[in-house]
Amino acid sequence: MLPEAIKEQIRQELDVEIQSVQSVQGGDINQAAKIILHDGKQLFVKHNNSAPGNMFEAEAKGLGFLNSADTNLQVPSPLLVKEDFLVLDWIEKGGGKQHSARNFGKELAKLHKQSADQFGLDHNNYIGKLPQSNTRHSNWPDFFALERIEPQVQMGVESGKLTRSTLKNVEGMYKKLGSIFPSEKPSLLHGDLWSGNYMFTKSGEACIYDPAVYYGHREMDIAMTRLFGGFSANFYEGYNEVYPLDGGFDSRVTICNLYPILVHANLFGGSYCRQAENIINRYA
Repeated sequence: MLPEAIKEQIRQELDVEIQSVQSVQGGDINQAAKIILHDGKQLFVKHNNSAPGNMFEAEAKGLGFLNSADTNLQVPSPLLVKEDFLVLDWIEKGGGKQHSARNFGKELAKLHKQSADQFGLDHNNYIGKLPQSNTRHSNWPDFFALERIEPQVQMGVESGKLTRSTLKNVEGMYKKLGSIFPSEKPSLLHGDLWSGNYMFTKSGEACIYDPAVYYGHREMDIAMTRLFGGFSANFYEGYNEVYPLDGGFDSRVTICNLYPILVHANLFGGSYCRQAENIINRYA
């Protein structure tokens, strides 16, 4: 349940009267609650008393990036950001339909058409509770190697989750990246786009949340939608109507998903570790 101290801060800083609080599913990292105010308005609260100091601030910034993009995607707006909690607008979930999935794909394509001069971002953030470096680079292979894969491999080796030989093998993989990925301009990415981080509203619009935003290669978002399932064929059809993927994408899905698999290896261990090593060895 929501700690009383957090409820009091919300009352004072948002100047609201809380009628009731309900616990809701909040994922693997944070706890979550739905707040119903006396005027009937509803709020969503994520809280974690062991969160990194700026984790919720970084999430709020990411939501701001998504909200400011020229799309019809629904994104919850941050209302109050603190070190150990984040208050957002409540968006009511509805039933997703096939036409909604197609429109979701089209709107994500519009998001990916939002570009920048370099890969990266003006600040670092998090993927899950792990730090995500967004130091800017002029080309995707360097950014992918130095800011996405290398930090996760180093973390995994230092914790003993990955074997030390992985450090050498991944160097061989880095040398091949320029010939693997098609050259594209940076796209604004959600950054953690799996089925648990989107829903359809009652009006059938796609709502995205829990981002790990940066400007990157758009295939990273699309590949991640295929990592755990939950996206229909209509979604991909809609995406390709607006911003067709380059040929050979299917052959690049695995290397794109090396990053989230490494993140899962560092967060949860288990079979993700061997899966990550197998991908690196394949490209070494």
